[in-house]
Amino acid sequence: MILHTLLDYDVLRVIWWILLGVLLVAFAVTDGFDLGTGTLLPFVARNDLERRVVINTVGPVWEGNQVWLILGGGAIFAAWPALYAVSFSGFYLAMAAVLLALILRPVGFKYRSKRESAAWRSGWDWALFVGGFVPSLIFGVALGNVLQGVPFRFAPDMQIYYEGGFFGLLNPFALLCGLVSVAMLVMHGASWLTLKADGAVARRARSCGLVAGLAVIALYAIAGGLLWTYVDGYRITSEVITTGPSNPLFKTVAAHAAGAWFANYAAHPWTMLAPAAGFAGALLALLGLARRWERATMLFSGLSVAGIVLSVGASMFPFILPSSIQPQASLTVWDASSSHLTLFVMLVSSAIFLPLIIGYTSWVYKVMWGKVDPADISDGKSHAY
Repeated sequence: MILHTLLDYDVLRVIWWILLGVLLVAFAVTDGFDLGTGTLLPFVARNDLERRVVINTVGPVWEGNQVWLILGGGAIFAAWPALYAVSFSGFYLAMAAVLLALILRPVGFKYRSKRESAAWRSGWDWALFVGGFVPSLIFGVALGNVLQGVPFRFAPDMQIYYEGGFFGLLNPFALLCGLVSVAMLVMHGASWLTLKADGAVARRARSCGLVAGLAVIALYAIAGGLLWTYVDGYRITSEVITTGPSNPLFKTVAAHAAGAWFANYAAHPWTMLAPAAGFAGALLALLGLARRWERATMLFSGLSVAGIVLSVGASMFPFILPSSIQPQASLTVWDASSSHLTLFVMLVSSAIFLPLIIGYTSWVYKVMWGKVDPADISDGKSHAY
């Protein structure tokens, strides 16, 4: 109870905003290369054995990597219930598409090699491509819409209403963000394949990674330029009460404030480290791919992924989900969280279980380290996919 007293409500709110960012970054960096690998599958492997090599680079770890997505969804549900209500209802069809695509992955992994039929295996290979490409695209499109504001409002009784449609999410800026996400994860997946595969697969992955890395730098720069000139941000215009009740309607917000998403960078220059890491990581990954620095390339691409994701959070703080039709209803760190006690209990639980998850995941990577050997797959004696 002493710790509960010491951790003020505003402190816990910021801690959980940071933890949510950590979970999203962990998902993007770990499961991101799984998604990128799936997207690359039809393009880096030319025969059945090569495709099995690609699949087996991620086969032992993809389930553990996806835990971070589950943890992120659980954290949103418990720590930011209003955010969960708006995003999972407003983006329902998009989330359903992501879910269906993600379901294809375990089914594809398990059933692809159960039959010798070339048509059967080719069909599942393309299913694994869909399972990698579709989530990569939709997650980026979702972030693009969040930066522009989402059409939701609160009624006087605090009932939430979403006024948008699925195709409204597919606007030019959001699609650009989706392409940034796809290029970023393809680069990350290619870096993983150069680390875990060998021979022709690694060579083709290296070539794809070089193209994807250049696309990341160009598309991320274009998105940043449009965010400055075309996509206006949001700004709180009333007094900011950091320990007040979770009621978004207690504030006033200026919508479409030019340059608002860059205000945090001007006020806190250290936040520039996030976009700098996004660009620098991609440039270093390109250098690593060209020089065949396998481990370093994986670290550099992960740095780029983390920097790009963190740059969104750094620019938007304290906003979590702006409203384009009722700016006052925009959700922020200070007015969209659960209660003080709920956040504290969740923090204690996270302090216990997160180290266990990290420890187990690290152990799995250690056990499964090393390149995938085609001979071990083709001998028929292993448990490979």
